[in-house]
Amino acid sequence: MNTIPAIKVMMMPKDANPHGDIFGGVLLSYIDQAGAIYAQDIANECCVKNAKFVTVAMDKIEFHQPVKVGDILSLFGTTVKTGKSSITISVNAYTQDAFVTEGTLTFVAVDDEGKPRQVFNQPVDW
Repeated sequence: MNTIPAIKVMMMPKDANPHGDIFGGVLLSYIDQAGAIYAQDIANECCVKNAKFVTVAMDKIEFHQPVKVGDILSLFGTTVKTGKSSITISVNAYTQDAFVTEGTLTFVAVDDEGKPRQVFNQPVDW
């Protein structure tokens, strides 16, 4: 697993229900952002600088523990596989106390017209 989080964020009251639990949709948004940042970092490191990625699939999202107001959420990405224009990423989310959420996302690199573009010349294993 990557030891540097793609993103790290403090959970705020505006993102919670009346019981102090963070809404699942808020967590999904952070998972999507972390995956996109991770995809960008991988492309920058190996292949194409500043490639634009869009989310094409979110699969198998699992909420293991509630996330509370005041928790600091750290989200980490791991490459599952790459295609010529796509990357599938596993994103794991942790609070300071627990592994809370995980999901698998697929992103596709697109050009300025929104059409898929090649970014990876070969499978990338990280």
